[in-house]
Amino acid sequence: MKILIVEDNRELAQSMLYYLEGERYICEWAGNFEEAAEKLSLNSYDCILLDIMLPDNNGLELLKLIRRDKISSGVLIISAKNALDDKVTGLEEGADDYITKPFHLPELHARVRAVFRRKKLNGSNKVSFNEISLNTDTLEVSVNETLLDVTRKEFELLLYFLVNKNRVLSRQSIANHLWGDHTDNLSNFDFVYQHVKNLRKKISAADGMDYIETVYGLGYKFNVAKTKA
Repeated sequence: MKILIVEDNRELAQSMLYYLEGERYICEWAGNFEEAAEKLSLNSYDCILLDIMLPDNNGLELLKLIRRDKISSGVLIISAKNALDDKVTGLEEGADDYITKPFHLPELHARVRAVFRRKKLNGSNKVSFNEISLNTDTLEVSVNETLLDVTRKEFELLLYFLVNKNRVLSRQSIANHLWGDHTDNLSNFDFVYQHVKNLRKKISAADGMDYIETVYGLGYKFNVAKTKA
């Protein structure tokens, strides 16, 4: 899962970032409205943690931008203790949930997971397509009921393909989704090829269909129309 933290309090933002990265999420941070808007124009995120009080604008204006531009990310509002109006307005504007400061980081994590399940997985912790099944709680992948030995990145890669079925995903978008800002200065994304190759090999070894197609010059696509000969 890739998360954008929009929070002007550096100490709180770093606490959230370190905790969620410890849970093996890819996290990026924006300290103000302008920086957040720029990141949203360049990248895609599964979930946005949005503080209402930003130094250069109201976070609700960013929420309006998110919905206006049809950005599909889940949005979890971070609000002050007594800001009831902001919570109500945020939910009316399309936020998926809210959490009130101060909060415990495990609670934040639980709410992020819940937002992701509702937004991307129709409320379930399991994602399935034909013989392939993923459990987002246990991070397990099974093919034809055979449990695969996959790395965390391979799990996230397959999940990314499944929630974007039939869409062409460039190597850059895959790298950015799985590694975040760490890919900004890379000259190429050849390492993505190796991760895709390993994942396809493990699925095929369990007699699964090779749905992942190489789209030459562009990237990869999870082709749901593929069938075995």
